[in-house]
Amino acid sequence: MYDYLIVGAGLFGSVFAYEAKKRGKKCLVIDKRNHIAGNIYTENIEGINVHQYGAHIFHTNNKKIWDYVNQFTEFNRYTNSPVANYKGKLYNLPFNMNTFHKLWGVVTPDEAKRKIEEQRKASGIRHPKNLEEQAISLVGTDIYEKLIKGYTEKQWGRSAKDLPAFIIKRLPVRFTFDNNYFNDRYQGIPINGYTEIIDKMLAGIDVELNCDFFQNRDRLEGLAKKIVFTGMIDQYYYYKFGPLEYRSLKFETKVLEDTSNYQGNAVVNYTDRETPFTRIIEHKHFEFGNQEKTIITKEYPAEWKTGDEPYYPINDEHNTQTYKKYKELAEQEKDVIFGGRLARYQYYDMHQVIGAALVAVEKEFNPSNS
Repeated sequence: MYDYLIVGAGLFGSVFAYEAKKRGKKCLVIDKRNHIAGNIYTENIEGINVHQYGAHIFHTNNKKIWDYVNQFTEFNRYTNSPVANYKGKLYNLPFNMNTFHKLWGVVTPDEAKRKIEEQRKASGIRHPKNLEEQAISLVGTDIYEKLIKGYTEKQWGRSAKDLPAFIIKRLPVRFTFDNNYFNDRYQGIPINGYTEIIDKMLAGIDVELNCDFFQNRDRLEGLAKKIVFTGMIDQYYYYKFGPLEYRSLKFETKVLEDTSNYQGNAVVNYTDRETPFTRIIEHKHFEFGNQEKTIITKEYPAEWKTGDEPYYPINDEHNTQTYKKYKELAEQEKDVIFGGRLARYQYYDMHQVIGAALVAVEKEFNPSNS
């Protein structure tokens, strides 16, 4: 008998298991994949730590979260400075003075602001009804057409005119020559990869891989007093209110034996509609690698269907209302704790997952303080 059955060996489940063990609780962690660490799993391939499920850059303004994760690993000083490739021309992201100079030849922030304002006014959009109109009303037509439209339509698999405006509530526009994508105080990549963090969290805890909760539900539910569930909440309730929708991703990874530096940057986004992938990741640049070879991953967005890996929740009105019904059921559970992006139907950054897991721990073990 275990105190907790933790479904999912990703960040939320592993933080909870680590904290529960510290409090003398016995946990069993299961995962349907053949490895721990969920989507932050990194695999060392020929001396390069490969982010197997897309680029993960840790960033936070919360010193408590930063200190917490640093107890498990040492971080390097990596700064996320992605580049956009639009039909062979390169632009800095997020949108900043380097971007505006490349687009229009402007030199001063006032010139850039005037250019954007001119395009906003020319669009005539006052009350944006969809994502396209929302984006143009924020940054003008040039930035939208070259750096937003194609990438967004590939990401969501829909025309920007058919996507709700709230998806882009705001866009990072910076009138400085600063290519740092995040504004957070703390940022970096674990020197030995993310898997090491989860490995240390789960040290001394029973872990069962290649174990699908839903194929072994009766046996597993009888093993513990409580369940921490990080899988799909609609699946947990047998799709009672219908399935929630997601976008999925496909990854194409190649080792380039004869190339030491493929693109000169860790992340290059391809923002035209014709290129089928959204970005190319060159993993060695996350860690300032100088190996004689390199490894790249092309990332292709895909429609999600049952059996695929769900990555991005589609938080439109229909799905939001459906999730609320599942959430109401979850809130009535006394012996099940739901956490993580799939159980909460929300896209989380890593620091947010850790924060949410620590809140769940506090609520579970110190209810009077929560």
